[in-house]
Amino acid sequence: MTELADLSELARRRGFFFAANEAYGGTAGFYTFGPEGAALKRNVEDVWRDHFIRELGHMELEAPTVMPEPVFEASGHLDTFDDMILECGDCGATHRADHLVEDAVADIEDAEALEPTEVADLVAEHGIVCPSCGAPLADRPIEEFNLMFGTNIGPGSSSPGYLRPETAQGIFVEFPRLKEYARNQLPFGVAQIGRAYRNEISPRRALVRVREFTQAELEHFVDPEYDDPPLERVADVELPLYSAAAQQDDGDLEHHTVRKAVDEGVVGSEWVAYYLGESMSFYEDIGVDTDRFRYRQHLPGELSHYAADCWDAETEVGGTWVEVTGFAYRSDYDLRKHAEYSEEEFTVFRQYDEPKTVERATVDPDMSYLGPTFGDAAGDVADALEALARRDRSAFAGDGVTVEVDDESYTLPVEKTGFAVEERTESGEHITPHVVEPSFGVDRLVYSVLAHRHGTDEVDGEERSFLALPAEMAPTSVAVVPLMTKDGLDDRAREVAEELRAAGLEVAYDDTGNIGRRYRRQDEVGTPYCVTVDYDTLKEDTVTVRERDSTEQERVAVDELPSTVRRLTAGATLADL
Repeated sequence: MTELADLSELARRRGFFFAANEAYGGTAGFYTFGPEGAALKRNVEDVWRDHFIRELGHMELEAPTVMPEPVFEASGHLDTFDDMILECGDCGATHRADHLVEDAVADIEDAEALEPTEVADLVAEHGIVCPSCGAPLADRPIEEFNLMFGTNIGPGSSSPGYLRPETAQGIFVEFPRLKEYARNQLPFGVAQIGRAYRNEISPRRALVRVREFTQAELEHFVDPEYDDPPLERVADVELPLYSAAAQQDDGDLEHHTVRKAVDEGVVGSEWVAYYLGESMSFYEDIGVDTDRFRYRQHLPGELSHYAADCWDAETEVGGTWVEVTGFAYRSDYDLRKHAEYSEEEFTVFRQYDEPKTVERATVDPDMSYLGPTFGDAAGDVADALEALARRDRSAFAGDGVTVEVDDESYTLPVEKTGFAVEERTESGEHITPHVVEPSFGVDRLVYSVLAHRHGTDEVDGEERSFLALPAEMAPTSVAVVPLMTKDGLDDRAREVAEELRAAGLEVAYDDTGNIGRRYRRQDEVGTPYCVTVDYDTLKEDTVTVRERDSTEQERVAVDELPSTVRRLTAGATLADL
């Protein structure tokens, strides 16, 4: 079996994840997390909260998953959130064009970064055919397909909305209220863990490309002139970096400390470099194999419409690199666009150390002229004049001035604008914060951890399959197994399990099959410790604690068992007991 096939079989058999709605034929791109997977996913989210909310002092919110259309007009998703779609002329099957190219051309790993015309040329050059029927796809048009799921809010179609394609917009639209909770003081961060939806053209590779998934995102609002990241916290953290320059020159992965990466300009944004450093310990804590991990810089053609610089954290799974996190410096794009579309205030007041006397350009349009001249557009013309005065006072230097409103030009005499430059004493100014965003794909992280921690070895002459999960990540902390299901051993084992549950531990009880088979089951779902209740338990009130990775065992008194398991899951070993 390949690693991916082996992983999918394990996930389905042991209840980590499986295709949803199989009773009705299944629904591509949707997965159900089973009992083990739901617990593992929850543990990943809890560790993320510890790292990026509690430890760093950020806030958390939970926003709706359905949002009205104007939100996505402002964010740019209606215009730019597209993938390339190619429809077969013979069978009518639709395919994602860039994926077809990646599958057919060995040296192209990221065709998404190419222009549609380049992808069309590659389809023709390599004679790519329809995977469904084998018909040639050369000369078939490549079209843009928006990935958002549309819906209607309320009855009828008068209030269109969309399932959110990212959790970030739920944070951005609430900024005017969130800044109050932060006492109007920058910097501050707001985090959210929640579901997001993308109507993928061709879902594939299990949890890697799906239509519903969980994101853990942090939006860190900063003053671009005055707020610097606390680089000293992570200055010596070593980063495995695959820069855009190295990719373009067929270079190799380079290892730099955060400080060196900043000083040498490998990572252009100090804030991005800071979060790359902060994230390394998170990946290690949840069980990502750092030998199968890298940070890859986006190539120029990959950059999102909002990003000044972007790096992806990628894990190697099944011989392919999988993006698990995006680190972007989004500048002021999001808040500026929402301010423009909503006409709300998306700024923070920056207090000066001392009051300043400044020159401000103002307008006081003659509405008795604007009204008859421009009709319904008069108010918008007045707003455009005010914005132009703030932006470019030289536009008012001549006899006339022209403004743009909804792609229409309006020209009027400067004397009718009431333009003036005044001196004012001000105590501060309103600024639009910039945003630094680490965005984590929780499902892909779970998938990566399972792939990186799954292994096989030989125990007592038999092959063993196991998950070497960090103890705090395991779905179950300890399993209680009776040696036999007779002579009261099973009753005492149930009592021990209940005592451990009462102590707040995640406990499994298993009395099915022989003792070796039970150990193997627990090893395969990553349970770090098994507690065996045997005949000595009835005599001495002690149990055997077995460690998953080494299979070593130690006798422990039952009354000390809860504290012992806690010590073990916190990092102690059986040798420390």
